[in-house]
Amino acid sequence: MLLGAFDLPAGTWFPWHEHPAHQLVWSARGVVAVKVGDAGWVLPPTRALWIPAGVRHRTGALGRAQLRGIYADAARSPVSWPQPRMVAVRPLLRELLEYLTGDSVASDARLRAEAVAFDLLEPLDVVPIVVPSPSDPRARDVERAVLANPADPRTLAEFGRDVGAAERTLARIFVRDCRMPFGTWRTQVRLRAALPLLAQGAPIETVARRVGYSSASAFVAAFRRAVGVTPGAYFAG
Repeated sequence: MLLGAFDLPAGTWFPWHEHPAHQLVWSARGVVAVKVGDAGWVLPPTRALWIPAGVRHRTGALGRAQLRGIYADAARSPVSWPQPRMVAVRPLLRELLEYLTGDSVASDARLRAEAVAFDLLEPLDVVPIVVPSPSDPRARDVERAVLANPADPRTLAEFGRDVGAAERTLARIFVRDCRMPFGTWRTQVRLRAALPLLAQGAPIETVARRVGYSSASAFVAAFRRAVGVTPGAYFAG
């Protein structure tokens, strides 16, 4: 296991890249985001993301963050999940990762600590939030409006009048280009916009209103349907 520490200013993003080793993306302080294709995760210090070797991804800091570079040789790693997996970073795992980052750890002690750290990787059953981009220019205009303001209440018919396309035409475009109906796509946009706010500790009621839900209960229900857990469970300490 190789480890390193990186201080990332807010808004810093690494370009798209991949590693020959498995990576555990974890920030000891601050909140980071990871994108793999159209899928995205937001990670406070209580969460990390396992990225298998060879998976193209991009990592960024939503605020000032202390990212830990944690890599495991794919041939020797006892963990070999084929897809990215979010894991819980409970206090013991956190202390082990901080310990392993130190330069003065003897080789035998390091091997023992690494074995325990691998044993403590606890996968969480969460579904990544996926927001594909449409290719049709009219749908891209709708996309820009919704991304700029996820709480925009306009219907697809109202968007259609603004971009010069019939409601049915736009509906077919979103299914064709994004592989999901417009309503589902907009829900994904809203939930993705909510993640950084939740990770930074904003109240559920505030987050719900900012991303377009009339109540906290409606937001929590939508989050659970899409992600598989409640916002509280997603970001539990």
